[in-house]
Amino acid sequence: MALADELGRLAELRASGGLTDEEFSRAKERLLNGEPPARPHDPFTSAVSSFRRSRTDRWIGGVCGGIARSTGVESWAWRLIFTTLFICGGVGFLLYLLLWLFVPSD
Repeated sequence: MALADELGRLAELRASGGLTDEEFSRAKERLLNGEPPARPHDPFTSAVSSFRRSRTDRWIGGVCGGIARSTGVESWAWRLIFTTLFICGGVGFLLYLLLWLFVPSD
């Protein structure tokens, strides 16, 4: 889309009440400065927001099964990573515990 088309679309949104004056001025400034528009469907953001602990692929809390589903890496590899981190200073245990507590189940 050309710059003029984008500005016209912003003006239409403002006229219809879809944007406030402040939102319009910020969006117009972003367009004129050449900043890329915000991408609402960023794959990383959607993967993080859809991350859930697994109820089927679990040994303890389902954290590794949930990470495996989100990343595409097998759950045994994540279990190996957490075990290695646990042996090398206990960080794996702390990280697993925090994920178990704060990530909801599916």
